[in-house]
Amino acid sequence: MKAEFINPFLESARNVIEQMVQIRPSTGQLAVKDIQLVDHHVWIQIGLTGQMSGNIVFGLSETVALKIISAMMGGFVITEIDEIGRSAISELGNMISGNASTLLYNQGVRVDITPPRIMRADFVDHFTPGRALAVPLIMDGIGEMEIQVLIA
Repeated sequence: MKAEFINPFLESARNVIEQMVQIRPSTGQLAVKDIQLVDHHVWIQIGLTGQMSGNIVFGLSETVALKIISAMMGGFVITEIDEIGRSAISELGNMISGNASTLLYNQGVRVDITPPRIMRADFVDHFTPGRALAVPLIMDGIGEMEIQVLIA
């Protein structure tokens, strides 16, 4: 697993979050860790196929997800993650991954992404946890979103 695999996702995430939430996130410390789906968190899984295969998992607390969904909806206060909220947060993961796949393509790496899947610790199917490169994105006033890259 190479650290440069995560860089296009970090660059894309910073750009997409800045456009959608109007906050420029900073990056925390890169680590290799076992993925654990934690209670009261939302996990967005995007599959990768092509010259890279594996998964990208975006993890954020429900509180952070609500703040991001609210910002994406023009500041409308959101108090629960309903179907529209799940769609919005899924689209955020989709936009980040789509832009990252374009950055990878420009580096000569052909990769396709699968549609996003929302996962929660209390209901997970068809997901095998593993070791991942993980980097938190820190958003002032909102919290953190962790990007985890599991490349086979």
